[in-house]
Amino acid sequence: MAEKNYYDILGVKKDASAADIKKRYRKLVRQYHPDVSDDPDADNKIAEINNAYETIRDKEKRAEYDAMLDNPFAGQSGGFGGQSASGGQGGYRWEDIKDQFGEGEAYGDGGFRFDDIFSAFGRGARGSAGGQSQRGGFGSQDSKGQDQHAEITVDLASVYNGDDYSIKLNVPIRQPNGSVEYDNKTLKIKIPKGITDGKQIRLAGQGAAGIGGGKNGDLFLKVKIRHADNIRIEGANVYQTVNIAPWEAALGEKINVSTPAGTLAVTVPKNSKSGSNLRLKGKGIPAKQAGDLYLTLNIVNPDISTEAATQAYGQLKQAFADINISR
Repeated sequence: MAEKNYYDILGVKKDASAADIKKRYRKLVRQYHPDVSDDPDADNKIAEINNAYETIRDKEKRAEYDAMLDNPFAGQSGGFGGQSASGGQGGYRWEDIKDQFGEGEAYGDGGFRFDDIFSAFGRGARGSAGGQSQRGGFGSQDSKGQDQHAEITVDLASVYNGDDYSIKLNVPIRQPNGSVEYDNKTLKIKIPKGITDGKQIRLAGQGAAGIGGGKNGDLFLKVKIRHADNIRIEGANVYQTVNIAPWEAALGEKINVSTPAGTLAVTVPKNSKSGSNLRLKGKGIPAKQAGDLYLTLNIVNPDISTEAATQAYGQLKQAFADINISR
């Protein structure tokens, strides 16, 4: 690859668009990065790829490089712009490669999605055969590892009361012989009481490894709340559908309702209609500003399975014979 020009190294035409060059670069990074490639020459190849991309991705550098290609005797020696073909002065640019590898998965209690460890290149580049470190990765200076983002699913009860969760990560680690082994890692997580759907929990130092002795990145867990089908959540407010009998709706009675806030005694107003809401102030998610719990009434008619039930409905019909229902 070293004998080729930068366009040949990336496998694009000289008139390729910036978008096509970037797309091709991403594909090559996925193919040859030392942490994922079995190619014994992956270190050198990724260095050449990176060096080529750092030049032709830049509009001004690309123009200078094109001019040099058109007139090779005008005087560039030892590589373009002072960069060597084996590594250059660049290093991987996170803004260009952070989305290269997509998302892997690991599972824990209640469901857990973990971003692909390789996408952060957190372990840095491998050493060369002579013991000298390659200048791949993000550069040779110490730097903090990349933050990782994931999603964790927790029960609504855990949000109301606070809870402890454990998640298990199955982290792939490439061995010196090129094989991949998996390191099982368990993290203990405290679910804060009152956290709402979509908020994040930060675990310091649990992200990608730092480079050159730098600190590890952080792991951010986005909370997704799991709840029953008769419940929906809007911010800190909780809406729960509650079934009631026709006479409870008509006469108005006290009923006991099992809610996320516990079993509550509720008075159903007389002549309640299906779809009406009973607001229980402060009984929603106990966030910094507690939400409200809304009980949405749903009138359920009993099945007529006996002669007595049939007669009861007949008597009800006669009692309300003068009622005109608008349809």
